[in-house]
Amino acid sequence: MFTGSAALNLDAKGRLTMPTRYRASLIDTCGGQLVLTLHPFDDCLALYPRAEFMDTARKLSEQRDSNPQVRQLKRRFLGQAAEIEMDSNGRLLVPPELRAAISLEKRAMLIGQMHRFEIWKEESWSDVDGTLDPAALPESVQELSF
Repeated sequence: MFTGSAALNLDAKGRLTMPTRYRASLIDTCGGQLVLTLHPFDDCLALYPRAEFMDTARKLSEQRDSNPQVRQLKRRFLGQAAEIEMDSNGRLLVPPELRAAISLEKRAMLIGQMHRFEIWKEESWSDVDGTLDPAALPESVQELSF
């Protein structure tokens, strides 16, 4: 559903404007109701249509808290989640605590990941958007035909 990337500016109020090409799909899929949270593994934010987030959150919440890493993952992913709504101009308010968590100030990269987006600080995205080591990929990925 969501692919591609876009460079975005953060306005003085901490809002990002969703590119036009995604707006209709987000309205159709979730009525502009989204959830923004810390990505569980990377130094970026994860933006989900609300129903998609709820499905992932339900699966995560079913995991046992007896494992300290599971508890930490829940704190990061569920405990930092914020419900946000796209306004009529396609803007999303990024809560200050999430902006601070990834040091997001003025420039961001929006990266489509099919069922969700990642929001990266532009400089951080430049650091991770490098070459892949095919040998380090799981065999199931190596077998894909591109």
